[in-house]
Amino acid sequence: MNFAVKQVNQQRNRMLNICDAELVGRTLKQSDLEIRITKSYYGDRIVDEREAESLLRNSSIINMAGKKTIDLSIKMGIGSAKGVKEIEGIPFLIVFKF
Repeated sequence: MNFAVKQVNQQRNRMLNICDAELVGRTLKQSDLEIRITKSYYGDRIVDEREAESLLRNSSIINMAGKKTIDLSIKMGIGSAKGVKEIEGIPFLIVFKF
């Protein structure tokens, strides 16, 4: 499993944008909502599952997209299925750990 990631350090918080690697470059539309899953936002680099787990564990703000990514975060106890929203069948989840 591969994940596209981008880390941003802001003040004392580490923000992680992470998604299923195959989603990079897609544009999702639902009604008047449009979301672009861009390389500049999600795809600084591609990582494997082990590195994705480490990044998820060590980030305080996590913006996630994709079934594999969100399933991994829920398996780790970081995300919750209750907070998941879908656009065109693609799940999204944001987690704040403070």
